Amino acid sequence: MNLSDPSNWKDKLSNFHQLGGIETSILDNGSGRGTRIAWINTGTGLRFKVVLDRGMDILDAFHNEHSLAWISNAGHVAAQPFSNQGIDWLRTFGGGLLTTCGISSMGPPNEDENGSRGLHGNYSNTPAELISVKQPDIYSGNLDFEIVGVIRETTTFGPSLELKRTISGTIGNTAIRIKDEVSNRGNSPAPHMVLYHVNCGWPLIDEGTRIVWKGEIQPREADATLSSFNKEYKFTRCAGPLDEHTSFGEDVAFIDPKAGENEQVTCGYMNDRLELGLSISFSKKQMPWLINWQHWGKNEYVTALEPATNPPIGQAAARKNGTLILLKPAESRTYEIKLEVLTREAVKEFKM
Repeated sequence: MNLSDPSNWKDKLSNFHQLGGIETSILDNGSGRGTRIAWINTGTGLRFKVVLDRGMDILDAFHNEHSLAWISNAGHVAAQPFSNQGIDWLRTFGGGLLTTCGISSMGPPNEDENGSRGLHGNYSNTPAELISVKQPDIYSGNLDFEIVGVIRETTTFGPSLELKRTISGTIGNTAIRIKDEVSNRGNSPAPHMVLYHVNCGWPLIDEGTRIVWKGEIQPREADATLSSFNKEYKFTRCAGPLDEHTSFGEDVAFIDPKAGENEQVTCGYMNDRLELGLSISFSKKQMPWLINWQHWGKNEYVTALEPATNPPIGQAAARKNGTLILLKPAESRTYEIKLEVLTREAVKEFKM
């Protein structure tokens, strides 16, 4: 049924939650106890969980009975702001549909004369200050919803970055829109890098699921250790579980994506058997890189497409090769991503 047409439900509802909307709550059990979350139901079978205390990233996501996201062994973990050395980040990495890496460094642990930084930075262990929640309005017919929060990565006398995140959509539509505005609130230039880990798992991800993108893979020294699967399929298909990916085994591609109209890049995962897909759209001008991470470990079965400002090489390496962004005081940058669930014929037609 077309929920976006009010004539289908006008005068038949008492409460907008009968269509969908945003519901906030606090977890009361397990390693995520005390964590603020927001469940969002789009009324289309698409529902997802925003973890307010983890940078407003998205953990669980479902379309009807099918999970879209990969959830790690850790799952929900309460924010641990000092998990920022070495690979401590992995102890709190829940996976999820969206994990944000950065916003001053992302990639491996690194250090230089400016300090030391752990894997993928501090962002995802930082709680948001919730600014506003807009619910759909069944009386005016405005079915847009929106949740807005501010996340700060700051230190006294040092860099001070603020990210304002808006997650929005429309009841009756299967798209999630994320808009991030990153601003330097300090009085000195601030290093800035960001990568958006879009982590997908079974059943969307399965043997034969198509990984759809257009562009050129940039050669890397690590390519010599690629699995035999990717030597054949070159990051265009999902494998079954691989012994080669036990423990830290993985395949990673750094892609220079090809943009279409209005500098937009579109990529995604298409499961033709389920007639289910997830498309990912973003601006190449905002984020010139696309990373494909694959980890086909047994019981740790995941792949991610990752729009990014830089390859995940860490702040020190980006500074050394001249690609590190330095935001001037009061300077801002905006990043927009659209995640959209596709079904039936739209999946078959999604090709590059």
